[in-house]
Amino acid sequence: MKNNSMKTVSKIAWLAGAILSLGNVNAQIVRDYDPSIQRTTNMQYFKPAESHLFAGDCMPLYHEGTFYLYWLLDEGHHSGLGGLGGHQWALSTTTDLVHWQHYPVAVGIDEEWEKSICTGSILVEKDKFYAFYSTRVRENEVTAEQLSYAISTDGGRRFEKQLPNPFYFPPEECYPWDFRDPKIFKGEDGRFHMFISGYRKDAVMSGYGGYLVHLISGDLQNWTETTPVLEGQRATPECADYFKWNDWYYLIYSTHSETQYLKSRHPFGPWEYPSSQVLWEEWANVYKTAEFHNGRRIAVAFIPGKWNNKDDDGEVFGGNILLRELVQEKDGTLKTRFLPEVLPTMKPISLPQITVSAENGTVTANKEIKLLASGRTSVASVSGLPQDYRLTFEVATTGNYDELGVFLRATDREKKGYKMGLNLNNRQVRLNHTAIHAVDGLDTTVQVDIIVKDDIFDVCINNERCIVNRLPEQKGDNLFFFVKNGEAVFQNIRLQEIKE
Repeated sequence: MKNNSMKTVSKIAWLAGAILSLGNVNAQIVRDYDPSIQRTTNMQYFKPAESHLFAGDCMPLYHEGTFYLYWLLDEGHHSGLGGLGGHQWALSTTTDLVHWQHYPVAVGIDEEWEKSICTGSILVEKDKFYAFYSTRVRENEVTAEQLSYAISTDGGRRFEKQLPNPFYFPPEECYPWDFRDPKIFKGEDGRFHMFISGYRKDAVMSGYGGYLVHLISGDLQNWTETTPVLEGQRATPECADYFKWNDWYYLIYSTHSETQYLKSRHPFGPWEYPSSQVLWEEWANVYKTAEFHNGRRIAVAFIPGKWNNKDDDGEVFGGNILLRELVQEKDGTLKTRFLPEVLPTMKPISLPQITVSAENGTVTANKEIKLLASGRTSVASVSGLPQDYRLTFEVATTGNYDELGVFLRATDREKKGYKMGLNLNNRQVRLNHTAIHAVDGLDTTVQVDIIVKDDIFDVCINNERCIVNRLPEQKGDNLFFFVKNGEAVFQNIRLQEIKE
């Protein structure tokens, strides 16, 4: 392949790799991932069965009835190979989203100079699967990222790297350590396009140098740089995704691991910024998407771990896979909801007794809760919940309110658990210390769907907005319904126990 831009990074890594053997590979590479012991149903919140392994960035693809999910295999939360990652591509596939099959590493580290097989994307062309990705390297104590590609002739299960490797280096205007996550696709013009995450040295304003390098090729061999499709971002726009859905074109990208999207009636813009960013979930990192049967579209991210496994600690790379179903509105805006085929196994159980004081409200015979909170907070409590469960209910309000919702996994009123709260004035849904914004429909009857499994708390509001968090510390079996400064009726309350 031919690089048509000036090179700021030498080919030392490539030349060195050509003469090094597989036997010299550093030992900090995952070699003990066993696809045969992974669970093959209930893919939501999946991580490798091996306790020391985790799932990172996901790269979905749909081809001839099969949904391919490539994902970064992680050990040590990005600490492999001197902190450069040591990642490789794993593969899981399904034809119905219910039954899954797992395979050995699809794109692995084979040479000493390869410090990580970074996130990328897959193109199927003339019965061959092309995997484009960045290889992270270190030269003279400087980290750099360079484009590589590999080809599979066995249906995308195992890829062979192609020469030259790497084949394309960061252009002159781009910092060499920010050149990764290529998105490859065939455009309506018949040419191949690739968007690559980058950060400009000559930013339009300090701190606004993030952009997507745009390469074009007619043969997947020779590439030419053209006008960027996105510029002026406050961070490197990572893990770009691009697709057409009905009459709309979408550009998805992540900054600081939080995903946002743009929409347009034209292939490469001008782009419209939507009224709400439904993929922007703080604990759902770098969503990417793929189509599925009957016009459906699936979004996949990963839920990162937490430092020291504490509620209030920051995130660390690698965790559990998270799947959502995308919904498209007529104006091109997107919504998200739970993907039913991948949810955990569960069975309905009776809701335990609800306790509420006379001054707070009432409970009817069919366990409908009415809470009155004029100038105060009113609470109804439930005890004896299972450790893992799904809770669904509707909440109807009369007039305005300050906040309402539930406290999950509470021990008592001192250790009141994790708050899932709705705030009408701010159009906000909060799940402990994270929130989603610009949420519509909080002034009418709101449908709430909550899954609590292990240390993952997952919520869907009105079947169109989702929020997830990882909260490992509290394990109480109490549940509190609450309203602050308002009136609300909690109804159609249903409880299911998760058993896997």
